[in-house]
Amino acid sequence: MKSGEEHITVLLDEAADALVTDKNGFYVDGTFGRGGHSSKVLGGLSEGGRLLAIDKDEQAIAVGSLRFADDARFEIVQGSFAQLKMLLEERAQIGKVSGLLLDLGVSSPQLDQPARGFSFSNDGPLDMRMDNQSGPTAADWVASASEEDIVRVLKEYGEERFARRMARAILAERVIEPITTTARLAKIIAEAHPAWEKGKHPATRAFQAIRIYINNELQELDDVLAQALEVLAIGGRLVVISFHSLEDRRVKRFIQRYERGDELPLGLPVTADKLNKRLRRLGKALKPGKLELDYNPRARSAVMRVAEKIA
Repeated sequence: MKSGEEHITVLLDEAADALVTDKNGFYVDGTFGRGGHSSKVLGGLSEGGRLLAIDKDEQAIAVGSLRFADDARFEIVQGSFAQLKMLLEERAQIGKVSGLLLDLGVSSPQLDQPARGFSFSNDGPLDMRMDNQSGPTAADWVASASEEDIVRVLKEYGEERFARRMARAILAERVIEPITTTARLAKIIAEAHPAWEKGKHPATRAFQAIRIYINNELQELDDVLAQALEVLAIGGRLVVISFHSLEDRRVKRFIQRYERGDELPLGLPVTADKLNKRLRRLGKALKPGKLELDYNPRARSAVMRVAEKIA
């Protein structure tokens, strides 16, 4: 895959096919990226259909504004998908949305631009913000976080078993010189990692953890999932593509919770129709096939789940 601005959309046809059930419907692409899914969704809509796209990244907003400038069915706004309910209230679409798509994680342009600070493979400023115009950078956090905070973040968001060793190494090195680049942080973490895995950079989990923390990714995912039940129309689809187990577990449990309905004491004489079931799972979790993986190895960890609002 080429570096730079190229981005290959994961599960493109599968996601759009699962999402669009009404050609005249109102849809939301909560993670515009470079517009692959949005373009496919628009291709399935009539002149009466509408698509609202959201992204934190100002580069994504610039791409979307230019790419679909002549399409009156399309609107793009800069912000977090956790603002979904507010954005739809402003457009009088609460309870009317035909489909919500969330393609989680980091886009290829973000990974491939050293200045964004997401990748340990390309040296650059230690930033990691999806919206690089607001909030503290990863360098700010690394400079001020306590040992316990670093350990917690690496364990909770990266499932890193050597979090303590890495935290202590970070604290020792930042006294010598501020940690302001991705290459320096990756080197510190790699040297603190006692058990390198073949084919996997030792800083992989730590970089993932810090990125998730800096961007509040898991809390925002929980927030948007909760809002989805309110904004979707009956029959509306929720389509979520996750790229690591922390995200996918949340999506899976959310769908299971509202497919099962209210949790009541065992033995209570209540019929199934009284359980307040809100969602219906559609099919099994879907992963990219061999053909897609050959073309786009970055899709290897993707998992797509689909549910339909029933009440």
